[in-house]
Amino acid sequence: MEQITSRKNAYVRHVRQLAADGAYRREAGEYLCDGRKTLREALAFGARVTSILWKERAEEGDWGEAVQYLAPKELFDYASPMVSSPGPLFTVAIRGCGKPGRLRRALILEGVQDPGNVGTVIRTANAFGIDAVILTGDCADLYQPKTVRSTMGAIFRQTVLQMPLSELPAFLRGQGLPLYGAALAAEAEDVRALSLAHAAVAVGSEGKGLSGELLSLCEKKIILPMRPDSESLNAAVAASVLMWEMTAKER
Repeated sequence: MEQITSRKNAYVRHVRQLAADGAYRREAGEYLCDGRKTLREALAFGARVTSILWKERAEEGDWGEAVQYLAPKELFDYASPMVSSPGPLFTVAIRGCGKPGRLRRALILEGVQDPGNVGTVIRTANAFGIDAVILTGDCADLYQPKTVRSTMGAIFRQTVLQMPLSELPAFLRGQGLPLYGAALAAEAEDVRALSLAHAAVAVGSEGKGLSGELLSLCEKKIILPMRPDSESLNAAVAASVLMWEMTAKER
């Protein structure tokens, strides 16, 4: 196990760049995770952990083929994107995007830039048994540390697809899934009047909603019934309610 003593260490520079730079993450084929519980989940669900940085003291265990490093507190805190993290930090190989099997239902996020919202949607989708979350438009980076942390380990279990909007219609047709879009529009139908059991449902950001291009692809626009004097829900909350509706008849 290598003992790290300098901020100029190549591994420390690598970890910091993984935390800060999406292009570097894609080039390196790795992303950064944090915490003992998350590390155990990553290994339990078949993620390939490539390296581990321990804080002050390494923990014994079966860590697969991960290369291990040890750093004192101040140096670990310098490397970590989190404040006062107990550690460890570890890197995980980005999985190849293989062809998904048949989907019964999918949740689409378009242009949701808050990493906490994207991560929460992935976590909720995994809890409700949504077959896939599809990210399109200018969504937060799936492998940004805040996104990963917000999934609470679901990133290792949930199918997440990333695709340009131009590819979405053909993909959904191949899956046999109708597309519904959540929208604050006069013609939008109350979600309770429709069956979302075998469908793809699209949610946009709270500020902008879905783009006109995506809405033009939707068979129907849907809306969550709310008090007329209430503000719109944020993307993660709206998506969670819709995913509950998508699986309601199975409970």
